Amino acid sequence: MRKRRMLVLTVAVGGVVAMTYAGIGVANAAGVRPAFQLPFPCGQTWNGDSDNSSAHRSWEIDFNRGSTADADYGDTVVASAAGTVLTSANQGSANGYGNLIVIDHGGGWRSYYAHLSKRSVSQGAHVAQGQKIGEVGNTSKPGNNISPHLHYEVRTTDTSYPSNIQRAYFNGTVFGYPNQTLRSNNSCSGGSTNPYTATEICGDGYQVIDQAALGTAGRVYLLYNASNGRNCVTTVKQTGIGSATGTTTAYLEVKGKARTTDSGAYGYYAGPVRAAAENTCVKWGGAVGSNSYDSPSEHCG
Repeated sequence: MRKRRMLVLTVAVGGVVAMTYAGIGVANAAGVRPAFQLPFPCGQTWNGDSDNSSAHRSWEIDFNRGSTADADYGDTVVASAAGTVLTSANQGSANGYGNLIVIDHGGGWRSYYAHLSKRSVSQGAHVAQGQKIGEVGNTSKPGNNISPHLHYEVRTTDTSYPSNIQRAYFNGTVFGYPNQTLRSNNSCSGGSTNPYTATEICGDGYQVIDQAALGTAGRVYLLYNASNGRNCVTTVKQTGIGSATGTTTAYLEVKGKARTTDSGAYGYYAGPVRAAAENTCVKWGGAVGSNSYDSPSEHCG
């Protein structure tokens, strides 16, 4: 995985604790740890790193997937456990976290999701485990140039910062510090309706310009963002929702460039696969199991 450039957090980060928790009772001790899952949709694979930044306190994690610096920009971030949104704000100037979501899980446990490009929930909202709360980004304080990633923390309220930062557990197992690649089991319980849409997966500004059915198993979508000239492809499952079985694939090939593919045993969708393709022909497609679609070279204007 690629290296991350992170901001240097100062004691001002402690201000998040004081500012975020103002007027909220602090537990004397943390209760039973919630059943945390990876903060990404079912079946996705992400690499977590805790030692590749001078800014890191013990047990904080930066998450990425993909092979380029912005490969996961705009990818969906979900709640690692159910709870109430304590903070939903851009705190970049105060502490460098940029767009920050903090979820209170009860019993003195809270989870942090920083540098988001987009926040999808508001303060006071109750969120279910696996519910979308934002998108991966690189927001921070002015002048802080960082690559897109999700900065994730788990804290308790039984002591002060930074000793309240706890080891992260996913699916009942402690994260393999300092670096581990994990597959998400978040909300892999099945269901009849896919909760994700193509435009939600690809992000703000993207509009569907073409699509193809993959039998009854799913549908692959081609989207375009007129503001930045980028295409996006995602394959959305329509059967076996939430079950990370079989292989779901999405790919995008811009004329003259190598094909980019996302493929795995995903519970909900493959992708998003994005690339600049203004006034350039593309090939696109995807598959769910044995059902596949491969486009000709098209959408050249």
